[in-house]
Amino acid sequence: MSGLRANAGPAMSNDDQSAISAGDAKRLFAGWKAAPGIVLAVSGGPDSMALMWLAARWRRALVRGPRLIAVTVDHGLRPAAAREARDVKQLARTLDMPHRTLRWSGVKPKSGLPAAAREARYRLLVQAARTCGATHIFTAHTRDDQAETLLMRMLRGSGIAGLAAMARETEREGVRLARPLLDVPKSRLVATLGKARIAFADDPSNGDIAFTRPRLRALMPVLAEEGGDSRSLARLASRLARANAAIEVLVDGAERYLALRDRHDAARFGLDAAAFAGLPEEVRLRLLKRSIDRAGHEGSAELGKLEALLAALDQAMAEGKGRARLKQTLAGAVISLAGERICIGSAPPRRGRKPG
Repeated sequence: MSGLRANAGPAMSNDDQSAISAGDAKRLFAGWKAAPGIVLAVSGGPDSMALMWLAARWRRALVRGPRLIAVTVDHGLRPAAAREARDVKQLARTLDMPHRTLRWSGVKPKSGLPAAAREARYRLLVQAARTCGATHIFTAHTRDDQAETLLMRMLRGSGIAGLAAMARETEREGVRLARPLLDVPKSRLVATLGKARIAFADDPSNGDIAFTRPRLRALMPVLAEEGGDSRSLARLASRLARANAAIEVLVDGAERYLALRDRHDAARFGLDAAAFAGLPEEVRLRLLKRSIDRAGHEGSAELGKLEALLAALDQAMAEGKGRARLKQTLAGAVISLAGERICIGSAPPRRGRKPG
């Protein structure tokens, strides 16, 4: 099946102010005890420091378990980042855990900096995992992060797949990216560090209203008064993830039923136009996206452009009455409608642009 499902996390206490117990930690990490090695992404903030502390305590209780490696990415954006990396290294040493600091070098973009920094961070973490022989990367995303992600995507008009927000586990370049704290409120992590007397850094950019996420974070108390707290928003994301997984099953079946493979060109993909037209719109959009993403070379197709393409296909089929003709390009793929067949293949690279 294409697409990754968001699994429900382990049941935990409803007390959002209590420290996480050893039993809670055991339940949080239980699904990964057979992994050979895990990279922990630790920035020095409260969430990731709690992740490192809890993971170390969990690992010590196992007879056999994964090797844990703490990795800090210094983006080179704040003078304090180097000191925070040293603080992480010091705590890792007390936990008998190896630690590495990786630096994002090169020119930083003037616009879209948060997204570029996030991409660089994951790229470096994947490289570290491969170097260390780790199969998984743990990040410290919390229930609060999940709620904020849902709000951001709602404001952008995302579809169901986007509104499912962050999955508990996904894959990135052959490495599993896991978020074991996704159902845990940040307040419990802070309480855990307080009980353990562990200090943590406070990144000022987390409150910088020049960026979208901090602005939404500032609105959370107001939303909570109307019932939109992190618990209810994360629950909504979980329910949307469940619906998204069900739709993906339908798309899998439709793809097997409608697929018309080109025997002479494995990169080309075809769909029976008449049968395609009878499917629900959401299934048709996802079939197009799968095919275009597979054949194209310019990244993932955007939902809005897919919707425009589907509308053009529908109009052409309605007006053509079996003799329809249409040809468009999207995300490095060429989509053509000829009679009763929709064909999708790789488009020639644009001039001056190499395939991605």
